[in-house]
Amino acid sequence: MGIGSVTWVSEIGDFGWCAIRIHLVMGIAWGLVAVKSEDRGNDFNDWNHPMIKPSIFSFFSGAGFLDLGFETEGYDVCYVNEYHGPFLDAYKHSRTVMGIPAPRYGHDDTSIEHLNSDDLASNVLAEMERGQLVGFIGGPPCPDFSIGGKNRGKDGENGKLSEVYINLVCEHKPDFFLFENVKGLYRTKKHRDFFEKIKRKVKRAGYTLHERLINSIEYGAPQDRDRIILIGFLDKSFAKKFAWTGQVYPDGKAFEFEWPTTDEFEANSVRTRKNTVPSELCVQYWFDKNEVNTHPNARHCFQPRAGLQRFQTVAEGDDSKKSYKRLHRWRYSPTAAYGNNEVHLHPYLERRITVAEALAIQSLPKEFELPSTMTLSNMFKTVGNGVPYLAAVGLARSISEHLRTNDASYSSEHRESNQSAAA
Repeated sequence: MGIGSVTWVSEIGDFGWCAIRIHLVMGIAWGLVAVKSEDRGNDFNDWNHPMIKPSIFSFFSGAGFLDLGFETEGYDVCYVNEYHGPFLDAYKHSRTVMGIPAPRYGHDDTSIEHLNSDDLASNVLAEMERGQLVGFIGGPPCPDFSIGGKNRGKDGENGKLSEVYINLVCEHKPDFFLFENVKGLYRTKKHRDFFEKIKRKVKRAGYTLHERLINSIEYGAPQDRDRIILIGFLDKSFAKKFAWTGQVYPDGKAFEFEWPTTDEFEANSVRTRKNTVPSELCVQYWFDKNEVNTHPNARHCFQPRAGLQRFQTVAEGDDSKKSYKRLHRWRYSPTAAYGNNEVHLHPYLERRITVAEALAIQSLPKEFELPSTMTLSNMFKTVGNGVPYLAAVGLARSISEHLRTNDASYSSEHRESNQSAAA
């Protein structure tokens, strides 16, 4: 009775066959020809690496920050779905500039509510028949779950799209999926009931779930940004616990440093960084790293409608108000949310931050740019909507490691529990 036996395959069922296929694919992909992403660095032109890459179907793709993190970790984004035309144009533009090939199933600008289910099923099946693992990733629009947004919940125009995405997962059964949203979906009682509902739905579809409220600063992004992450795996034989190993500053350690609070605003001033804080989490470090003054989006900035007085009176580091938050050069940024009249000011210049500076705060590589034909509103909206790049890299890395962990005895959590018991 071998793998080629039709009777044997039918007896083990869909989930059993899924497990066998995953184990076979992962044995090839990471056991024989894999090269660690650390060895590759961040070479964004190395897209022909001889690695069998899990295939990603991306939804609510925006300008592709989340996708870029997965691509950096060796995944193959083969399908992109983004309904808002300017965001999809930005997605295409940035990847053309960076030399990243277009997804083989194309860029789909159809609303996720009206996708051609037969085409999607055919493409997913084609990847599986090629021996590929398949993953769905997406962060449905969040204003209806955001305390600072519309807060209409599951019945809002955007809120209902979360369930549409989950329904796609249940229908097409990728090997794994990632769902990202604001913490309001997780922490607000009236939204939490809906979150629990969609979790029950994917559990009934056969998925083992792992969830966590992450903060982007934990992954090395210079930003205090909470988001709920839900990850599911169809294969039941993986480790029962998920190791969130992509974090650089886990468990809130980034907030334990002696960060500066506020300093009097002084245009064009010079201030030195305290040695007690890590430079890589500071706004100024990323401005320098990304060469924001010469970046293609360096001149894309909203100009004040009135005088400069308000730009001159907000202290450096004062982010206590809903709007007109001034960044501190030697501290991390508050959440990069540039809608709802939220204005972020440059630490030591009398102006708002530029698109180039906003991209740096989202920890994107300096090679990433938005097309100059985009409106400023769309530029800042797509930047604010995106998953910080380094958080995306960390999440992708954690999933990669979990896909290689076929038995709980090899999981980091199990090892830790064994060590504790031995002690």
